[in-house]
Amino acid sequence: MLKYLWYQSHIMTIQKNQLFKKLLSDFLKIDEYLEAVIVSDYEGFIIAGEKKESVDMELISVLTTLITPISERIRNEFSFRKFGTTSFDTEKNRLLFISIDDKTTLSIVLDPMGSIDKISPYAFFLAEKVSQIINADDNDVIQISIPNFEVEKDSSSSSSRIKDQIYQMRLDSGGKYHLKFIIVGDHLVGKSSILRRFVENKFSTDYRATIGLNVMTHSIEFYGNEIIFALYDVGAQEFFKRFRKTYYTGAQAAFIVFDLTNKTSFENVRSWLNEIQEILGKKDLPIVIVGNKMDLVNERNIKYEEAVQLVSQLAKEYDIEGLSYIETSALTGENINDAFNLIAYHYIVKNKELEEKRLCNNLVNALDSILEKKGKLTLTFISENPYWSPGFQILNEINSNCGCSRESDSKEERCYKYSNGLVLKNYTFENIKVYDSDGVFIIFDARNKNTIDPKWKEVIINVINDMWENRVALIGIRVTEGIDWDKLMEEFDINPYLEEKLVSILFFKLGAEYRLEIYDQLEVMFDVILNID
Repeated sequence: MLKYLWYQSHIMTIQKNQLFKKLLSDFLKIDEYLEAVIVSDYEGFIIAGEKKESVDMELISVLTTLITPISERIRNEFSFRKFGTTSFDTEKNRLLFISIDDKTTLSIVLDPMGSIDKISPYAFFLAEKVSQIINADDNDVIQISIPNFEVEKDSSSSSSRIKDQIYQMRLDSGGKYHLKFIIVGDHLVGKSSILRRFVENKFSTDYRATIGLNVMTHSIEFYGNEIIFALYDVGAQEFFKRFRKTYYTGAQAAFIVFDLTNKTSFENVRSWLNEIQEILGKKDLPIVIVGNKMDLVNERNIKYEEAVQLVSQLAKEYDIEGLSYIETSALTGENINDAFNLIAYHYIVKNKELEEKRLCNNLVNALDSILEKKGKLTLTFISENPYWSPGFQILNEINSNCGCSRESDSKEERCYKYSNGLVLKNYTFENIKVYDSDGVFIIFDARNKNTIDPKWKEVIINVINDMWENRVALIGIRVTEGIDWDKLMEEFDINPYLEEKLVSILFFKLGAEYRLEIYDQLEVMFDVILNID
């Protein structure tokens, strides 16, 4: 039995050493002025350490002899008596000490030209990870990837990246995109426990305050797509407030957590929301207020209705649409996954609204370019259902400020002429007239079908024969996931008809987000029309 226990302890030591080596080595790479990083105990014994080649090991030895009295002093001065920080300069180096607990200190050595302020956000993140490694049990999962706070500050880059991710997601199921997520709230409300339950499906009864910042990643499947969360668990201590701006920057969603048994933590929700708004200034940031510890029924001090009322008041006061409330239990896991699904839903809906506005503006600009060049544009839309023609509806919406005369408006045929030169027509499959159209837009519904309807091919052939040369036709096919697209295309087999006429035919898929996809395809059509001589 003793041999088995020694073996288990030995394995854990090896695992911890490997984690320390990877974590500390990566930390030294984040700034050219970082020279060494040391984890030591209260006697100055080095638990783990990494240095650059230029650093003399004698310096490390001298440094460790200074750590014990400094650690004791900063712990005594720090309000929690558990961890603290101090820094000072020597002739050859700048030194930063973080007291992780009453037994362990993290020491960071910088070149004299290095910036303590720049390194500090990373240093507190490192301290949290060091504490996790030291206190780890068997099978604990510790994520040690170091975030790049400088990249996160580039809001324009972040905005562009998000647009690309949303674009990818709506084009195909199975897409993936990243979401930086912050979780804030008072001490002891269960922020870290919520994240651990979400990421590892575990709960720990041993409380340990987060030192500045803990970052984890976790992915979920959401309506056929993969959402990868970068989870920023932000320390609640007032001491870390000056670093929270760095940690918040680039956040795309947030939890504000309070303890259902603690009235003060509930009252402080407003303060946390105010801090987020002051730092990020985003009224469209999806935020979920989380009442945690719903399992403590007999100790509960906040009624559900009371919390809902506060969230409603805050939504009006701060003019936030994506503000929701949910109750969870990190102990039992109840509603934890639902809470993250809720934030993902708000985030996706908000970004799709913004994306549609962007696509709409692009479409308006493309339409104006065509009308400026050609003076007139005639588009024909063909659909099986006379009451469902999204392309026709979209163009009517974006052109609504122009005067319109309806020359025909029946179920079988609609023709709207606008004062700016745009003419929109809509027909069902049985009544098609496209000879004078610059572009034709056809939609077929192949959902839950393994083969095409024979009349669809006839519709396309009739359109090709009826269109003038040097014109374009877009053919959207609504499909369900898993459809054999290549097989579907083979069934149309319209190449012999295209060889006889100079007409551009473009097929595309229409999925669940068909409205956004149609914006894209209309822009493609406009680009082709604009460049046809």
